[in-house]
Amino acid sequence: MEKFFERMKSLLGDEYESFLKFYNSGKVYRGLRVNTLKCSADKLGELLDFELVNTPFCKDGFYIPDTVESIGNSPLHHAGAFYVQEPSATSAVEMLGVKEGDRVLDLCAAPGGKSTQIAAKLNNKGLLWSNEIVKSRSIILLSNIERMGIRNAVVSNCRPDTLCDKLRGYFDKVLVDAPCSGEGMFRKNNEAQSEWSVEHVKSCAARQLNILNSAKNALRENGELVYSTCTFSEEENEGVITEFLKENPEFELVDSGVEFGRPTLDYARRIFPMDGGEGHFAAKLRKTSPSVSVPTVKTDTKAPDIAFEFYKSCFLNQPFGDNLAVDRNNIFVIPDNLPNTRGLNILRKGVLLGELKKNRVEPHHHAFMCVNPKNCVNYVDLDVNSVEIKKFLHGEEIDVDKDIKGYTAVCVNGITTGFGKASGGKLKNKYPKGLRTL
Repeated sequence: MEKFFERMKSLLGDEYESFLKFYNSGKVYRGLRVNTLKCSADKLGELLDFELVNTPFCKDGFYIPDTVESIGNSPLHHAGAFYVQEPSATSAVEMLGVKEGDRVLDLCAAPGGKSTQIAAKLNNKGLLWSNEIVKSRSIILLSNIERMGIRNAVVSNCRPDTLCDKLRGYFDKVLVDAPCSGEGMFRKNNEAQSEWSVEHVKSCAARQLNILNSAKNALRENGELVYSTCTFSEEENEGVITEFLKENPEFELVDSGVEFGRPTLDYARRIFPMDGGEGHFAAKLRKTSPSVSVPTVKTDTKAPDIAFEFYKSCFLNQPFGDNLAVDRNNIFVIPDNLPNTRGLNILRKGVLLGELKKNRVEPHHHAFMCVNPKNCVNYVDLDVNSVEIKKFLHGEEIDVDKDIKGYTAVCVNGITTGFGKASGGKLKNKYPKGLRTL
C-alpha cells in the first residue's frame, strides 16, 4: 500500500496529514437512508433507539452511531423503512437531480443503494431501470428492489453496450456508478486493499470509459448523466471525464448545484474522509445532440379473469395500476410506456403480483412490500419491539383476530413487512425463507 499513500500525498498536498489522521483513526463512517416510499424521517426517528443526525450529502441520509450493532436485523430494515448506505455514496443521486416522472437508468446498479434512492425521488412516477451485468449481484439487486417496495422498476442482467444500444435516446437521466478500484472502501474492506495496484487502477479507468461510451447512447437530447466512483485516483475520475469529453464534444460538464465535498474540474465533486464520508467522486454531464427516440410499447392485457379477481381480493383500488400481464405463470402489474424489452434479460418488470397455480393464485412477497396498509383488504399491525414481529420474521405462526380471513399484510408500525394467510385466529407465515431471521 506504500504506492497508494504516495499517490494520495501527491493528490492532497497540504491536506495529506488531515487525510492520514482520519484514515488511521479507526472511525469508519456508517449511514442509513430513509426510504420515503414507506416511511418519513420523523417516523423513523421515533421508532429507532438512537438519534438521527443528518449527513451533508442527502437530506434523507443519516449517520449510524458506532454503538449500534446488527441494524440489518431490525424489523424496520426488513420492512424496507431504510437502506444501510455509506454516507457519501448518496451524493451521486443527489447530483443527478431526479424528478417525479423521469425515466432513469442506473446502469451498474447492484447492490441497489443508488437505485432505491432514485426510486424514492421518483415517488412511484416515471420509470427506474436498474441493470447489473453480474448475475449473482443482479439477484441481490432484485431483492433490495423488492424490500424497498418499488413498483415502477425494471431490473435487468444485461451488458451495458447491448442495453444502451437497444434503448437509444429513451432515458431522461442515466447514472453510471462505475466499477472501480475502491480506494474509498479500503477502511471497510480488506479485500479491496489486497486487490489494489497501479495497473488495476489503469485497467479500471479503461473499463469505465468504455461503460460511459455505452451509457451515452441511452440518453435523450438534453438528458443528463452522472458518472461516479468510490475511489480517489485521478485516472478513474478526472482522467475518465476529461477523456470522455474529448471524445464526445456533444456532452458538456454542468453544475449540479450541490455544495458538499469539494469542487474539481470546475463542477465535479470529490469527497474525502475529512468531509464526512468514506470517499466518492461524481460529475454531471449533459447531452446536447439529438437522439433517435425509442418508441414505447403498449402491453396488451393478457391476464385471465382469475388474476384480476385475485388482485381485487387482496388489494383495494388497484394500487399498482391495471396493466396486468402473465409471463410463465407469473402475474405482473407492468409500468406504463415501456420500450420493447426483448433480448435484454429482464428479471422483473413492475410488481410481481403472484403465480398462477391451477385454479388459484399464490401471492408474491413483492406485491405486499409495495403496498400501503390502507390499500390492503386485510392487515395486522405489529409494534417494532413486539414478540409477534420477531416471531413473524423468524417464520413462525402468529395469532390474529378470528374475523380476519385470507391473505393478510403484516406491518410493523404501519409499514408493510410481508404477508401471511389468516384462518381461525392464526396467521400462516408466508415470509420468504431466505429472508427470515435466525
